[in-house]
Amino acid sequence: MGATQSSPAETSIHQFAVKDTSGKEVDLGIYKGKVLLVVNVASKCGFTDRNYTELTELYNKYKGKDFEILAFPCNQFLRQEPGTDQEIKEFACTRFKAEYPIFQKVRVNGPNTAPVYKFLKTSKSGFLGSRIKWNFTKFLVGKEGEVIARYGTSTAPLSIEKDIKKALGEV
Repeated sequence: MGATQSSPAETSIHQFAVKDTSGKEVDLGIYKGKVLLVVNVASKCGFTDRNYTELTELYNKYKGKDFEILAFPCNQFLRQEPGTDQEIKEFACTRFKAEYPIFQKVRVNGPNTAPVYKFLKTSKSGFLGSRIKWNFTKFLVGKEGEVIARYGTSTAPLSIEKDIKKALGEV
């Protein structure tokens, strides 16, 4: 569902391929040299407005500085992302002016977890161990594809701006 299979040898997010909202495979190696903020998004969550608004603000501020946001819709938390991939993309792009990539809906927990999320969770565990607790969990990934930090749902995107600047070498 939205990602290809992985082996346990991955050491970089750049070793994965995922599918965009039109079903086209995207090699995450194209993001080598960029700082990434990877987020599991949902359109019908209490955290939606703040997160999407601040993600768009961060993106607009840093997109020209080797920074990219990768959004992965997920419907695992109270079915708060029920739309089709196209509906999800349209929602984010129209309502929140999202210009960053939005990929196919994925599973972030359980036996069918997308391989890229297995990698992220194994690299940085959180409050519930490796399990994703809720929508809008964020992973900051360095230019070489290594996971630098993990942030929970209640961490506002703008509050991690200092970490983004540090990863970009601006501090």
